[in-house]
Amino acid sequence: MPTMGRINWGGLWVLCGRETLRFLKIGQQTIAGPMVTTLLFLAVFALALGGTFREVGGRPFLEFLAPGLIVMAVMQNAFANASSSLLSAKMTGNIVDLLMPPLAPGELLTGFLVGGLARGLCVGLAVGLAMWVFVPIRLQDYLVLGYYVVAAALLMSLLGVLTGVWAEKFDHMSTITNFVVTPLSFLSGTFYSIERLPEPFYTIIQFNPFFYVIDGFRSSFIGHSDANLGLGMALLAVINLGLLLWALWMFQTGYRLKD
Repeated sequence: MPTMGRINWGGLWVLCGRETLRFLKIGQQTIAGPMVTTLLFLAVFALALGGTFREVGGRPFLEFLAPGLIVMAVMQNAFANASSSLLSAKMTGNIVDLLMPPLAPGELLTGFLVGGLARGLCVGLAVGLAMWVFVPIRLQDYLVLGYYVVAAALLMSLLGVLTGVWAEKFDHMSTITNFVVTPLSFLSGTFYSIERLPEPFYTIIQFNPFFYVIDGFRSSFIGHSDANLGLGMALLAVINLGLLLWALWMFQTGYRLKD
């Protein structure tokens, strides 16, 4: 395999391609399915809360809601791809095929992260295009959008990798999904502005990193944020760096990978 310096570019390219093709081959489940589910969320809330006749933060409710649903779909699918791919490889014994080639721990980690990023971004693009048909969403800041969508997908891909390494069966992965990812997603301000929350909930929700993802991503469309954008960007960068180092340590030590 071709290498450059200390990086096995050939092996890394093959692994990234494998992780990407893994979800593209079943796109009706991994891309179309989440898109339809997210559109159903939009339809239900539009009908239940009055659609465009209500306003949040001076914006029609659907314009406020749509960006949050888009990035929530990005996050959930980035997590699902990274965690399920790694756990499936462990349970079937195929993880040996990944550990034996001359790939460094960082290269293995990169391959799984690229797969999660790719699926999250593909789902986000599909959901965004579908919502654009029904909701007049207008992008105002491309740089803010780019930062937050990549940071969100990377955050959840890292969490997915950590979960996949730690979990020994799919019940363990479901526990993290049901008791960590889903609650943090729904309590992140996706469906409401935190300015309307009373204390102590207003303060508590600001300790949820998902809130800064939702708020920052939404601000790139509506031009308004409930939190400081600079603080949100810095916080996500620090969290992602910490999770990256943690995941790299797991691959370097072979924690629950070489048992």
